[in-house]
Amino acid sequence: MSTVATPLSAPEILQRHGDAAMAFVDEFLASRKNVPDRLMESMRYSLLAGGKRLRPGLVMETFESCRGNSRNSALACAGALELIHTFSLVHDDLPAMDDDDLRRGRLTNHKVFGEAMAILAGDGMVTLAFELIAEKADSKIAARLVVELANATGPSGMIGGQVLDIDSENQSLSLDQLKKLHRLKTGALIIASCRLGALCAAADEFTLDAITRYAEHLGLAFQIVDDLLDVTSTPEQMGKATQKDQGKGKNTYPVLLGMDASRTQARREVAGAIEAIASLGPSADGLRALANFVVDRNL
Repeated sequence: MSTVATPLSAPEILQRHGDAAMAFVDEFLASRKNVPDRLMESMRYSLLAGGKRLRPGLVMETFESCRGNSRNSALACAGALELIHTFSLVHDDLPAMDDDDLRRGRLTNHKVFGEAMAILAGDGMVTLAFELIAEKADSKIAARLVVELANATGPSGMIGGQVLDIDSENQSLSLDQLKKLHRLKTGALIIASCRLGALCAAADEFTLDAITRYAEHLGLAFQIVDDLLDVTSTPEQMGKATQKDQGKGKNTYPVLLGMDASRTQARREVAGAIEAIASLGPSADGLRALANFVVDRNL
């Protein structure tokens, strides 16, 4: 008698993929024999601190939704995304940036290891991300994967978005300007996560386009909810400081649209994400669960 597998919930999906990706990264780090002990300790402190592992989860779930075969390539990309994301958090927390003391429920890297080591740990994680893909991904696609991740991380991606965020403090942005800022600062790595999973699965252009549109909507939904959570949550719930955006004069969706309209917009973005992958059928149910999870965190 055959049984039908019960679909996993979004937290279960993230746990499964996150565990696989971090085991892959952990093995890779263990193979780097010439890294100074204190630097490795600092990198591992932040990498292994927990978190949702949304970006590696999106890589792996997209890969599986597209029925991919090159699993090591996908795991390398998933690990690389977590390395890049963690580097960005370590640097964002520095006194020269957001000056935060708490991240993922414990002291930020620079509070434990000092500012200089936190900077170097972030630098180390950036370079290891690209080394991981170059060494562990299928050589036939590794170059394209590296370019995809570099574009999403660099001046025309996340780092460029961070610059726009800093430059716009205490200024009033239009909705279009705010969307552009968040497409870069937050959305670029989410889009890259999904696209890398699809590329590792050798998805055709039609599927890659659908996945890209899904990720564009998802990235905006994620940032809107993050803006809302900064207003409505406590540090204990978030594992980091909250209610800080307004004090820093940052542009957010609640400031621009108000709370209710922001919630409505987040739901619209999730609906757009789910609509974008309608053609993928049941194989993309995990991606649909992750899209709903993004807004279910608060709405």
